[in-house]
Amino acid sequence: MSTTLFRNVSILDSTGADPYPGDVLVEDDRIAVVGTVDPARAEGARVIEGRGRTLMSGLCDAHTHFSWNNSADLDGLGTMPVEEHLLFCIESARTYIDSGYTMCLGAASAKDRLDVVCRDAIDAGRIPGPRYLANGPEIAVTGGALIKSITKFADGPEGMRKAVRELIELGVDQIKLSMTGEEITGTQRAEDTYFSDEEVAAAVTEAHRRGKRVCAHARSAESVRMCVRHGVDIVYHASFVDEEGLDMLEGAKDWVFVAPGLNWLVATLYEAEAFGFPQEAAEAVGYKKELEQAVKGLREMHRRGIKLLPGGDYGFAWTPHGTYARDLEHFVELLGFTPMEAILSATALGGEIMLRPHELGKVQPGYLADLILVDGDPLADITVLQDHDRLHYVMKDGRFHKESAADEAPAPDPGNMPATGTEQLVVQRA
Repeated sequence: MSTTLFRNVSILDSTGADPYPGDVLVEDDRIAVVGTVDPARAEGARVIEGRGRTLMSGLCDAHTHFSWNNSADLDGLGTMPVEEHLLFCIESARTYIDSGYTMCLGAASAKDRLDVVCRDAIDAGRIPGPRYLANGPEIAVTGGALIKSITKFADGPEGMRKAVRELIELGVDQIKLSMTGEEITGTQRAEDTYFSDEEVAAAVTEAHRRGKRVCAHARSAESVRMCVRHGVDIVYHASFVDEEGLDMLEGAKDWVFVAPGLNWLVATLYEAEAFGFPQEAAEAVGYKKELEQAVKGLREMHRRGIKLLPGGDYGFAWTPHGTYARDLEHFVELLGFTPMEAILSATALGGEIMLRPHELGKVQPGYLADLILVDGDPLADITVLQDHDRLHYVMKDGRFHKESAADEAPAPDPGNMPATGTEQLVVQRA
């Protein structure tokens, strides 16, 4: 058994409780003890001196694109040769875990098997990366593709069923529907809805029959209502949700997730000028209006208790890989989340959207040891999670992806170990 003791840390456990001082013992791939550790239990452990730094769960990105290649050339996602594209995806996977993200849900792959191959390589330990649920190319109807070269086309209920079956055969974990437009294309409006009710129903029914979830690019009010009506599990964006859609989402809040991808809107509006899309152009096509509408709707979703998760569309030139934690700042600054609420959405809710709430997203006994040790207090300053230099340790499955020898300490001596934890929690895994 390999054991690691994080000693004298501030434990942010993602239960909603305030952080508290204590120790955390990891045995093999699981968290064994949280709070006060019996010295005899920790004998021989590798000791990391926390010195009051924050120990918390690794983060989740609920809308991940390994294959978005940090380019301003959208069509280049399709023309990039598959060999170079796979290498880029491998680099993206490493960047995610370098950034403290140990859970990612794939939201579309630019080529058929890029996501699937990366997921399998991560699971086999061949490459570093987060726990990953893989997707395939997004499905669009004729005339409704955002980027034709990375899209799988299907029309009518039978076409949808066939497309879903083909993607499942590739080995994906979920299906992506591209239901609405996107203003940056110049031809597809965000408030346009391209799918029919019959097409959405057919795609969802076929996916669910085979045990797969469905996520959807759904910016328009109509598309959000359509998603809830037909059981789409994960709604991306929901920028123009209306009152009826809000009521429907609230009625479905036990099972539906919304991942708005806020940084895409913010960065496209204010930070894309160097890449040929100045703010004036972004405003002219509607991004300022969309951001304002999205913030209004998402604030209301938050008030109603609808599950909102950060993450989305990182991997364009103005939303580069490695900047993922900006979404947490937007949740606080734009949506009115407290820093604790933002962290819970990226950790505890991350475990839920990854379908493993019993073992991911919290610092609790029995949970998988996916942990980050942060130099600072993210509850006082949520932006600390954007600074990779302040993510001193990153652990996944009880193994360090990132570590510092400067914090090593001698293994505990059961006969002479000072108490550094708190007496309020003494829990050991049976």
